[in-house]
Amino acid sequence: MYTPINQWAEDDRPREKFLLKGKSSLSDSELLAILIGSGSRNESAVQLCQRILASSQNNLNLLGKLSIQQLMNFKGIGEAKAISIAAALELGRRRREEEVIELKKITSSKAVFDIMQPLIGELPHEEFWVLFLNNSNKVIYKTQISKGGITGTIVDIRIVFKFALEHNATSIILSHNHPSGKLQASEADIQITKKIKEAGKNLDIQVLDHVIITEKSYYSFVDEGIF
Repeated sequence: MYTPINQWAEDDRPREKFLLKGKSSLSDSELLAILIGSGSRNESAVQLCQRILASSQNNLNLLGKLSIQQLMNFKGIGEAKAISIAAALELGRRRREEEVIELKKITSSKAVFDIMQPLIGELPHEEFWVLFLNNSNKVIYKTQISKGGITGTIVDIRIVFKFALEHNATSIILSHNHPSGKLQASEADIQITKKIKEAGKNLDIQVLDHVIITEKSYYSFVDEGIF
């Protein structure tokens, strides 16, 4: 008997299941059902996708070879849904072809400089960035936290750790530039570093260093013994 997805138990609905249990918990048909959004009057999106997959021997490679017109031959699949399926499968194919990007491992303050200098070393204004690392000290994400004037920028500590938690970082490295070229930490630099470091302790996220970047050189809190 056909039961609409919105009447299923919440744990069984594809979108809710994705959020509650993670993407790996979903079957191929459930993932496809999220793409097409809805089925037909007599068939749920999941049932429709099960039928489509069965026609391709439940093999995504074979499914990816179907044309838009062949996909549209299934009742409940119009042009828009067919294109969504084809586009998703094409992205999967391209992903397989992409080379795996080797994450940059931080072994010294110089490694931080090499990453950050091209980004902020020659800017006419200050920017505050954070590198987010995994437990192997490899950079998994980096982002600008704030942007200011010639002499300073304001940092929201909550945003720093929001990103850290979102990316499952175990440690972070702070970095900002001095447009003046001055290789010395200001009192404000020292105080914000202490605040971020203290906040990290409560979340078990370690602040490994704070590196000030100029056009040609850098200043590391760790190297200078401030940490």
